[in-house]
This record gives sequence, structure tokens and C-alpha cells, in this order.
Amino acid sequence: MSVWQLDFFRRPLRNEEGEVLWELLGCDRAFEFRLQRWCPQSQANSDWIVEQLQSLDRPLPDCLATFRPESLSLIREAAKKLGIQALATRRTETLKRWLLQRAELYQQLQGYTADAYQPLAVPRPAPVPVSEQLWGDRWRFATLPVAELDSFAAHPMRVRSLPRELHPLELGLASTQSLPGLVIDGGRQSLQLAQWLETVTPVSVNYIPGAPDGLILEAGLADRWVLATFDDSEVQAAARLYHQRQQEAKGLHFLVIQPDDSGRTYTGLWLLQPA
Repeated sequence: MSVWQLDFFRRPLRNEEGEVLWELLGCDRAFEFRLQRWCPQSQANSDWIVEQLQSLDRPLPDCLATFRPESLSLIREAAKKLGIQALATRRTETLKRWLLQRAELYQQLQGYTADAYQPLAVPRPAPVPVSEQLWGDRWRFATLPVAELDSFAAHPMRVRSLPRELHPLELGLASTQSLPGLVIDGGRQSLQLAQWLETVTPVSVNYIPGAPDGLILEAGLADRWVLATFDDSEVQAAARLYHQRQQEAKGLHFLVIQPDDSGRTYTGLWLLQPA
């Protein structure tokens, strides 16, 4: 499936008439295709996006992907009018790198400071505890050698999310590297929890030190959920090790849901990385 990563958002710039300018940026993952257009705010709508994409001398992609919640509705409308898919995802790394490069240019030309213009800034709400009706019996940290990931993922399970771009080989990780992860024994809630996770689209599970410490699930474009809180010193030490192993594995980690701790049956598996 061909995917264009798209952003359509207002910039800290104005045209000669003093009208705020919006910028449409688009590219593919390999950065072989690039699109850039300026739009006055009075014309910033889905029809304008459709017009720009149809004017290109190239076939349209199968999907338009965007990371910005504020742009999602317009891009979804444009995709619908074009008869293609729209995807809400934080994983638009090529586009984000381009946005950062353009931000540096704005700062040089307009004198903006880094604090004044953050091109990747997305409003994120305070994390919300996961419903007790979904939570399982227990959880624990775990590790999995990269060499065993594919065989583990081949186990029968109801939900499986292993994005190609997150495969350890794509990230250049050695087969001897250990991936950190979180295992949840869901008990009777195992399938319900896995189905809920599939709905919210997990991105990463991060250790956040505090009072108490916690594990925060980043999901969707901007959602945040509290998976667990703890102040036990042994659990805190394990959490710090989990975080360290994440950094050593380029942020890559996993989340497993299983109905019990037998190690024979599994309900869901997600390969995750902060984005």
C-alpha cells in the first residue's frame, strides 16, 4: 500500500495582505516524493487539499497519513472525496524530519526562537487511568531476544501488531539485543483488554518517575493512559532497568496480553516505539 505522509496546519507566517498562512506538506516514507503548498487561511479547507493533490502529475496514493489531531478531520474529508484511505498515526518520521528542517528555516528568516515555534507540538491531555473493568490479574516486566521475536509472534493470538518499520532488522538491532517489554496476565479480561488496546492504537509504554512512579501508555495521536502506579523499591528498580533497555534498543519494546502466566497461550502482542 502506497502512503503519503501529510500535514496541513497554520504557520507563524502571513502573506502580503496580513492573512495567516497554512502550509500543506506531503512526502512518502523514502522522501522521493515531496509536496509543498501555501494556503491563505480563508481557503484552508478539504476542497483546497483535494485540488492540490489532484493537480500533481502522478497517481494518488492508497492512503494519506497524518500525525496532527488538528489536521485529521480536514485530511479525512479530503481522502474521502478522493476515494482513498486516511490514517491517524504518530509514525510519520520522514514528514516530521522535514518539518523540523523547515522550522529551522523559519527561525532564520523570521527571527523566531525555538520556543516560539514548535512544528511537532501536539496538545496532550493528562493521562487517564485504565478502567478497572479492563485491567487484568497482574503485570510484570520481561525481555525477549531479538532473535526470538519472529518465532514468538508466530504463536496463535487474537490481536497482533508488528509494523514493518518497527521490526528490529529495519532498526539495525543485532539479533543478540534484548527487547524490554510489559506482560499483562489479563485473566478473564484478557480478550476484552486486548480488543480495547487494538481500538486505542498503542504507541509506547513509558516509565515515568514521580510520587508514585508509573507506567503511561501513549496511544492514538495524543491519548495517554495510566497502566500502573507503584512505590515499591524493587518495582522501581525494575522499571528503571526497563527504561534503560528501551534506550539501548532504540526505544523498541513490546506489550503482551495473555490469559494466564502459563507461557503457552497469548491474546495479543504489540511492537512499540515512542513517536
